[in-house]
Amino acid sequence: MSQDVPDAPEGTSPEAPDGLLTMTTGRVAHGGHVVARVDDAPDGRVVFVRHALPGERVRVRLTHSGEGRSFWRGEAVQVLEPSPHRVVPPCPYAHPGGCGGCDLQHVDLAEQRRLKATVVTEQLVRLGGVDPEQLLGGPVVVQALPEPGRAPGEETGLGWRTRVRYAVDRSGRAGFHAHRSHVVVPVERCPQVSDAVDAPGVTRLPWPGVTAVQVSSGEDGTVVRAEHGPARTRLPKVDALGLLGGTEDRPVRLAGRTWVRHDVPGAGRLRVGVDGFWQAHAAAAETFVRHVRHHAGVRPGDTVLDLYAGAGLFTLALAGDLGADGELVAVESDRGAVGDLRRNVHDHPVVRVVHDRVERALRGSDVPARADVVVLDPPRAGARSAVLEQVVARGPRTVVLVACDPASFGRDTALLAGCGYRLRALEALDAFPMTHHVECVALFTPGGAA
Repeated sequence: MSQDVPDAPEGTSPEAPDGLLTMTTGRVAHGGHVVARVDDAPDGRVVFVRHALPGERVRVRLTHSGEGRSFWRGEAVQVLEPSPHRVVPPCPYAHPGGCGGCDLQHVDLAEQRRLKATVVTEQLVRLGGVDPEQLLGGPVVVQALPEPGRAPGEETGLGWRTRVRYAVDRSGRAGFHAHRSHVVVPVERCPQVSDAVDAPGVTRLPWPGVTAVQVSSGEDGTVVRAEHGPARTRLPKVDALGLLGGTEDRPVRLAGRTWVRHDVPGAGRLRVGVDGFWQAHAAAAETFVRHVRHHAGVRPGDTVLDLYAGAGLFTLALAGDLGADGELVAVESDRGAVGDLRRNVHDHPVVRVVHDRVERALRGSDVPARADVVVLDPPRAGARSAVLEQVVARGPRTVVLVACDPASFGRDTALLAGCGYRLRALEALDAFPMTHHVECVALFTPGGAA
């Protein structure tokens, strides 16, 4: 199996005369790569290779190399000995030198999930200092999320994305960045996006003067936001609920509305701004709510903290379990998300919203000094010690951590263990098929509690 070899990105330094090196691939690594070593290289040079699978022999074009680097990066452009799990990528843009959005289109879906489970396990062992199989009574298994109209086991891994952010090149064509690059790869249609996201035809329209286009869909339609410089820009007409323009930090409503609606079983109805935080997979919100509610175990009268609350998905889900005497404090720092959050919880008197950074809010008087349940959904960098130490100081009986990065999850697990909280349950969810990303919903309880 072979592919056309793209030009090496500017600034790289391929070491072989033809710019290619023959390598044998080893284990999967966090970030969508496999670890490889240059055949017959005396120094055992390590290279992180994209578009490869463990156990393959490949020809690699280096993309980031040089003697001063502790490791190199490269892309497999020719497969000499393929893995039995290799497939033809369903997307025409998923190839070396192409779109950088999907790392695993060349891998069958079942193997994608096994590779992600391997990465989660490795990060928990190496960074978290725990053996998940020993703690949880079995290996980590990455679960597929439902796809509309398909039975379990018949997933395609395509058409799941309900919101997307396109980059725009200088000629006004929308697409995605190449891997670790500012180069925009224009696309006709991304097979990951839902029909609703594709319906306005953003990738087939000209966007002169625009730097990025955000498209978000909900139960009631789609909203489009175009980002551009301070000068007025003429935008194309789109068939959508709303159209926004303006600079990155100053959106301007041009027509229609600025938000979409999501109806989530177990949580209720939410409105979310076009560029607000929301899980992209069509089934993610309902799936996450189910697991978070189960692990949180909220009881009537509890005091609950929802940290990094976003638009209030978990806030609404947990508020319904509190009864009239409970209290839920939702903390969020982003101004736009707080606006959505306040609207979404307007009819829930047990909820109080705190607009602040989580670590600062936990040090202040707006957040209760004691809590029964704490739910955290931090950004990719994780919650870290400044937050987790404040969380455990409140003595919660349960901590539910939603983590979007296995390495950060491993580090936060170690921090919680150091504070006396042990990992009790874990769901690893394939919320981003065809990519290396995986979401984890984890339950921690103190000491030797069951």
